[in-house]
Amino acid sequence: MPSTVTDLAVRARAAAFDLAAAPRGAKDAALLAVADALEAAAPALVAANAADVRRAEEAGTPAATVDRLTLTPERVAAIAADTRHVASLPDPVGEVVRGSTLPNGLELRQLRVPLGVVGIVYEARPNVTVDAAALCLKSGNAVLLRGSSSAAASNAALVAVVREALGKAGLPEDAVQLVPADDRETVQQLMRARGLVDVLIPRGGASLIRTVVEGSTVPVIETGTGNCHVYVDEAADLDMASRIVVNAKAQRPSVCNAAETLLVHEAVAAEFLPRVLADLADAGVTVHGDEAVRGIGGDAVLPAGEKDWAEEYLSYDIAAAVVPSLDAAVEHIRRWSSGHTEAIVTGSQAAARRFVQRVDAAAVAVNASTRFTDGAEFGFGAEIGISTQKLHARGPMGLPELTSTKYVVTGEGQVRS
Repeated sequence: MPSTVTDLAVRARAAAFDLAAAPRGAKDAALLAVADALEAAAPALVAANAADVRRAEEAGTPAATVDRLTLTPERVAAIAADTRHVASLPDPVGEVVRGSTLPNGLELRQLRVPLGVVGIVYEARPNVTVDAAALCLKSGNAVLLRGSSSAAASNAALVAVVREALGKAGLPEDAVQLVPADDRETVQQLMRARGLVDVLIPRGGASLIRTVVEGSTVPVIETGTGNCHVYVDEAADLDMASRIVVNAKAQRPSVCNAAETLLVHEAVAAEFLPRVLADLADAGVTVHGDEAVRGIGGDAVLPAGEKDWAEEYLSYDIAAAVVPSLDAAVEHIRRWSSGHTEAIVTGSQAAARRFVQRVDAAAVAVNASTRFTDGAEFGFGAEIGISTQKLHARGPMGLPELTSTKYVVTGEGQVRS
């Protein structure tokens, strides 16, 4: 392995050793210092980011990607606020998960401990740089940040601010390090750094996630893509349903918890579809519909095929279909869902229970937008990602999900016979 990533990982491991024993007060003070430093450096951060945005626009990057890349003074302030929120949260390190006294008198406790060195591989989202650093610091982990080359100037500026603040606060600067993004080989190096890096977390599109999951020798926590559905049941409040659909799709379409497919029960399709199609059009959303939806929406609705049911648009587009029953909606979701977030709008408790029981996803929303599947919205502070796998962590990953456990056995001289 070339020395660059090896050296970074070795330094991160040394920092993780020191950070694991840091008391909560030291970590919280450092996070508050980071938040203050980000706000003070906001003009410089926005200026560095502007260079990345300009290059992206000149390269013809899609608008949704440019939006994820962009930093504004307001977004920097929001990142700082999220960092302060993380500082205010309970420290998971040292928490007793369970404990007991065994019949032989041994005292047994299972404690939360840091994972160690966490590698994050992510695309053009500079906010992830600080979110990941804050969550890893609070949970006692060192972090290696490998962002995309399209955000290189932004990430370098952000990490420089974070590292300086850590040093001034008395924590090891090497707890947060930026892996060079000018060579794709650095991702491969991280993926092969078993023994130096304890876990990798990819955040981005399906191709990036698949590459890391399939090629890494380092354990991976998979954060999945978001092919999210909203099902409008026959017992739905249709005014509520339209508000939820438009919010789930259009409030911020470039993120993984935005809705990509609308399913409508046939019993309310004739009344609901004209209303929601008009509301979606007002929000600038293009609808790709099946034959039944097109029969109501006419030429304003584009034809939908299998590609649309599988698509994570991340844009002002949504697929739509009419289904004959709740079970048919569930079957559609079972076939096409990425297991991220699924929503039902209904006034029937029985329908809600059946949907919740039968849909297999990291989060299921009842009479609420899919956009709420988010660490900050759940009260976790900033999130490290939304896991769609079933081992170790599932759903928005906050501080507890960035820990492992160890058993502490305390005795008074007992020996095993």
